[in-house]
Amino acid sequence: MLKRIFDLCFSLLAVLFLLPVLLVIACAIRFSLGNPILFRQERPGLSGRRFSLLKFRTMRDTRDACGKPLPDSERLTKLGRFLRSTSLDELPELINVVCGQMSLVGPRPLLPQYLERYTREQMRRHDVKPGITGWAQVNGRNALTWEEKFELDLWYVDHQSFWLDLRILARTVLQVLQRKGISQAGHATMPEFVGMSTQSGPESH
Repeated sequence: MLKRIFDLCFSLLAVLFLLPVLLVIACAIRFSLGNPILFRQERPGLSGRRFSLLKFRTMRDTRDACGKPLPDSERLTKLGRFLRSTSLDELPELINVVCGQMSLVGPRPLLPQYLERYTREQMRRHDVKPGITGWAQVNGRNALTWEEKFELDLWYVDHQSFWLDLRILARTVLQVLQRKGISQAGHATMPEFVGMSTQSGPESH
């Protein structure tokens, strides 16, 4: 209950405080990319229940001759790179927190097709609400391997507390300012998670 009250109060205040920034970003995206301004994608949340994740749009909808989207790294705009490097593209997720679909702190919500690729142990990351930031994000972010990320997610599930959340939020501010772990080499963010076998291919954002 304390976590939910904190999430709600903090998110509402953050939206009000950051409203001018949100409007400037929205106008910049509208001018450079057109509509839509927000990127929506279905993600699994608590207990695997799906919801529509909100982010600022960072990529063009550019496709090849066969009609397939080009790799993320080729569709990512200069503005998009800036928004991702500063994590400003994540700000609309505050709305997901207000709606109760996410928390400020928790395992990051991943793609729904990953659900069938998790081990039973990895599935425990859905025992809590997904977060805008998390233990994995302040301990390496996208510079980690998937196995390392999941180990950190599960550590958070087993040790979560209000004070740990405050610690993670404080470390997140430093992480954003230092712009560390934004992506892995050769990828816009992370390679696709394909289970316990070798990972390859871009994750769609």
